[in-house]
Amino acid sequence: MAFVTAGGHRLEYEWVGLGAVGAPVIVMLHQGLGSVALWRDFPKAVHEATGMRALVYSRWGYGKSEPIGEFPHGADYMRHEAIAELPDLLRALGVDKPVLFGHSDGGSIALVYAGRGIAPAPLGVICMAPHVMLEKESIVSLAKARVAYEEGDLKAKLAKFHDHVDSAFYGWNVTWLLPALRAWSIEAEVAGIRCPLTVIQGEGDEYGTPAQLDSIRKNSGGRAEIVLLQNCGHSPHIDQRGAVLGALKRLLAQIKVPA
Repeated sequence: MAFVTAGGHRLEYEWVGLGAVGAPVIVMLHQGLGSVALWRDFPKAVHEATGMRALVYSRWGYGKSEPIGEFPHGADYMRHEAIAELPDLLRALGVDKPVLFGHSDGGSIALVYAGRGIAPAPLGVICMAPHVMLEKESIVSLAKARVAYEEGDLKAKLAKFHDHVDSAFYGWNVTWLLPALRAWSIEAEVAGIRCPLTVIQGEGDEYGTPAQLDSIRKNSGGRAEIVLLQNCGHSPHIDQRGAVLGALKRLLAQIKVPA
């Protein structure tokens, strides 16, 4: 475990595997309640499947990273993380050829980063269950998560992976339930993506419907590879690991690494 200051906050990070100096790096951005630890052994599986070094980190408020002092976040917090925190992290750790691999909120952040033309430019982007707009299904699931946290055992489960568990949960949950998020959209950023793009979603995703995929297909001009997985919920890397790793390898095969 190590720490770096990025976007004005102390963030936990970890390297997985080895790679040549200057080689591309798979940068993994976790979901709304994720962290370095909650990726479990998946970053190792990514490294073993691709031979590439992986970088995982806990975003502000998660894992062992600096907690959020007050929540909710602002309604545009994912854009802020894409524009300020992520590029700062990559520069601080010497990553100049990133391949972005995002899950849920992390996927949305990856899409914004790629679509805004931020440096260092990503060689490719792969997202699992990203949000490009807020759907009613997401709101219902967010409300259920609040009940599970306050009345069930979700808080105890998450406390194993977050040093400041209320910061992690409420920073995510309260923010997504803000009225200002109802009209939130990153479809314009998707239209600006020029690198290879793969998007994966489970048919049983409780936080989004295939309308998310339809939007990405439309706004990317049909350039994105769209993967809809059966027998799969909001975490394709858990429910359908082999299919996710296969999609990642197809994405990497499209990438042209600059000298």
